[in-house]
Amino acid sequence: MASASLTNSKRIAAYNAVDNHLDASTKIIGIGSGSTVVYVIERILQRGNLKKVENNENNKNLMGLDVNSCVFIPTSFQSRQLIVDNGLNLGDVDQYPAIDITIDGADEVDENLNVIKGGGGCHLREKVVAEISKKFIIVADHTKKSKVLGEKWTQGIPIEVIPFCYVLVSSSLIKLGCHNQILRMAKAKAGPVITDNGNFIIDAHFGHLNGTNTPKEILKRIKLLTGVVEVVLVFSFNLTKETKIELNRNLLVWILINQKVQTEWLGALITVYY
Repeated sequence: MASASLTNSKRIAAYNAVDNHLDASTKIIGIGSGSTVVYVIERILQRGNLKKVENNENNKNLMGLDVNSCVFIPTSFQSRQLIVDNGLNLGDVDQYPAIDITIDGADEVDENLNVIKGGGGCHLREKVVAEISKKFIIVADHTKKSKVLGEKWTQGIPIEVIPFCYVLVSSSLIKLGCHNQILRMAKAKAGPVITDNGNFIIDAHFGHLNGTNTPKEILKRIKLLTGVVEVVLVFSFNLTKETKIELNRNLLVWILINQKVQTEWLGALITVYY
């Protein structure tokens, strides 16, 4: 069970993301997966009928969301249930191929703002929803911060694979220098974890992702393997003078404006709270 301080950090991170980046003009909202996203929904519901956001000294005129006119796009069964159970309008990427903003969590964030996601097994849908979003926000508490990826998230890089190909992918990962890998097994059923898309997950440990094994290079190598559906390594790329850093409490919010450079995401605006 999470400690009270950790729960509070998650709540603060989620509340800041909602208060600072969702307003009356926001209509289509992507909802990510994980423990922090629960507090995103909590704050959206609180914001629904407000004219102002309480205790927000930085923006007195921040208007509340018109929740009834918003549509929420899930990235997993978990987020779908959060949307439905709270009476919010459920949508799908087929209906809404362009999303105003998506808020999601992370498993680890390094000092260069590279990110590991996918610990919850929602690889493909998270990335699809993120890529069609005008603005993509990652929220995480202070325990997710590390110097390099692989320092704290020692379970390995989560890789979604087609069941028919998991042995082939496993062999290919060894050739790429994977130190250790496991087929993720379910806890409440016999056999492996099955993703929302009917696939397996391999957790592949490459050690610390630095030197020649940068997040960018590892991502490229894994994605080229036959049988790999998705791997969620998000990396900052060509950060510009537009980069903005703000200091606050023990939480982290990463804003990633969705601009594409070939197949890569360009981090154009970053807000960090420590």
